[in-house]
Amino acid sequence: MNVSVPIRLRPLEIGDLLDETFRMYRRHFLLFAGISVILAIPSAALSGYTYYALFSSFLRPTSAGVLPNFSSLTPVLVALGTNLVVGVGLAPFTYGAVTYAACESALGRSVSPGGIVKGILQRYFQLLGFWLLVGLMLYVGFCLIPLWIWIWVGWVAVVPAMFVENTGLGAAMGRSWRLVEGRWWRTFLVLFLLVIITVVLRVGLAAFLVLAEQLLLVVASQYLVLSITQATNVIIDSLVNPVLQIAIVLVYLDLRVRREALDLFQLAQRVSATAPSL
Repeated sequence: MNVSVPIRLRPLEIGDLLDETFRMYRRHFLLFAGISVILAIPSAALSGYTYYALFSSFLRPTSAGVLPNFSSLTPVLVALGTNLVVGVGLAPFTYGAVTYAACESALGRSVSPGGIVKGILQRYFQLLGFWLLVGLMLYVGFCLIPLWIWIWVGWVAVVPAMFVENTGLGAAMGRSWRLVEGRWWRTFLVLFLLVIITVVLRVGLAAFLVLAEQLLLVVASQYLVLSITQATNVIIDSLVNPVLQIAIVLVYLDLRVRREALDLFQLAQRVSATAPSL
């Protein structure tokens, strides 16, 4: 069980928010990284196998110098289908477990693996519906991307609101929209910077794979090395993803501080708890 001290709520400037995000990640690295990596293992294994099947059978030229027939694509299609089913099924955990743990940690509540699983299962279908909706929006019409960005920013606090305020999906979507209202551009800027930072972190960590890949090519086939590299990239992404998820929790708390003076409520609770009884 992981017990943490609640963070001190206060209005966070962009630099403070980034600093608090990495401080929280460092403080609970084993918890956040462990959750994310464990949940990424099935997708990493399936992604590695998909690449191996694709390049070792379907795209490898035959002795006659031509590509094999399409029957060799069957293992690839099976792997892709399995990866899709597993990815969708695990989506509430992949995108909700670290957020739940960050919410509990930020509020000073105890966090345990069992508690995380229970917290996600209680909201499983609502979380699944939300991420399917976001995914559907992503693939419907490139020309609508500006509209989707506007909506996504307005929904930034949906998942934290569901966990912290124990509310349903519809109420959480409306709640997030009201919190972001009037602060959309600031929220967008924060999220944009966070995305840039996570991309840079991914690229930096992936750069270490280049040397390892060259060394592996000495003892293994290029198809096997490619599949291992792809699987490792999934694991690397899982180490970086908590940064964005923790930051979203802090964005949610910051919005509540600025709109509802949540920091004053926290201070009043501390004063009440430490005041001598009469």
